[in-house]
Amino acid sequence: MKTILNVEYGGIHAAYWMYYGVIASFNAAFLLARGYTNSEIGIILAVASVLSVLIQPLLADLADRSRRLDVIGVSQISTLVLMAAGAGLFLFREKSLPLWLLYVAVSAGLLALQPLLNSLCFKLEESGHHVNFGICRSCGSLGYALFVILLGVMVEKSGAGILPVAGEVTLGALLVLLVLVKKSFSEALLRKKYGDRVAAGAIEAGDEAGKPVGAPAVREDINLVEFVRRNRLFVALNLAIIVLFFQNYIANNYMLQLVEGVGGDAADMGRIFSVMAFMEIPGLFFFEKIAKRFSLESLLIFSAFAFVAKFAVIYIAESVFMLYVAHIFQAVSFPIFLSGMVAYTDGCMSKGEAVKGQSLYTACITVSSVFAGVLGGIMLDMAGPKFMAGVSTISAVAGAVLVTLILQKMKKSGKQA
Repeated sequence: MKTILNVEYGGIHAAYWMYYGVIASFNAAFLLARGYTNSEIGIILAVASVLSVLIQPLLADLADRSRRLDVIGVSQISTLVLMAAGAGLFLFREKSLPLWLLYVAVSAGLLALQPLLNSLCFKLEESGHHVNFGICRSCGSLGYALFVILLGVMVEKSGAGILPVAGEVTLGALLVLLVLVKKSFSEALLRKKYGDRVAAGAIEAGDEAGKPVGAPAVREDINLVEFVRRNRLFVALNLAIIVLFFQNYIANNYMLQLVEGVGGDAADMGRIFSVMAFMEIPGLFFFEKIAKRFSLESLLIFSAFAFVAKFAVIYIAESVFMLYVAHIFQAVSFPIFLSGMVAYTDGCMSKGEAVKGQSLYTACITVSSVFAGVLGGIMLDMAGPKFMAGVSTISAVAGAVLVTLILQKMKKSGKQA
């Protein structure tokens, strides 16, 4: 059962990040083909990011406090809503207000779903079986790295109209995997409570099969205001992450301009994105083993300064080769920080606030992406990619220092994983 849960949870991450490739990585290909300008695309993505920041705490609060829906159920409903909105993309061949609204909706829903799937790892562990987040999340990076290559070929041959089809297929796979993991989770809970009597059919209809066996008998309901009051240092940590992750989203949004600034082209950009995704896999896959040797605080601080090193090399780069060298640091920056924050958040949160904690982290990096999208474009127009890279490096240094200071203060206060 442990193997089944890990396989299904890994598949969930693979399906999600394949869908991310469709909606986020190929948004320009789809929207430009529908007649939108680059400026209009930037507005769509900024509005979607802001909307997702508003949606995420509401979904997290529902998953944390609802007596009828757990994080799996909320994820299933969110996926169905995304499928319905995504189906609407088939209806419009030219830019229009309905298409604008639909793309905002699917982009915001995509971002809002991520913290739910991250926190699902710890929900599954209520079954008594360990779920390895790092290995499962590495399936997401692998799925993304391979799928974006396939998407590029399909779009080149069939046009951007193939993207909504790919989106519905990946969402369908995600929904199926959520249904399967729900079934496996329920069976694991029953076996944990009843043992071999499950197989023998000793559980009668109407028994406690649907109850979250293994969860605390008393579950604290914590609203959003109370969550912030009780976790001020944790909120401060996530605000520091906004500053730290600015450089990450500058690279994601404006890699083409950075590549062209050193003499490269779109093909080089595509290869760099693939390298980025593949470099993440070892850190995600082996994170649990790494975390047994080092504290989560140490890993978060180390990976924060690895972000600094990565963008410092991007800043001084004079060739495409140097951009590849910079992304060596991707192996010890993003995957270690992501896995570390997911584990750190779960470790220092009570059960009634766990999903809110994961959602806050995702909301803050989403806010960072909004700032990067808007300010990055302004910096490019005003002073070019080199200036943008310099500001991003300074932001990374400031964010890493703030993260270090806050983590040390949290450790002294006893609020730690």
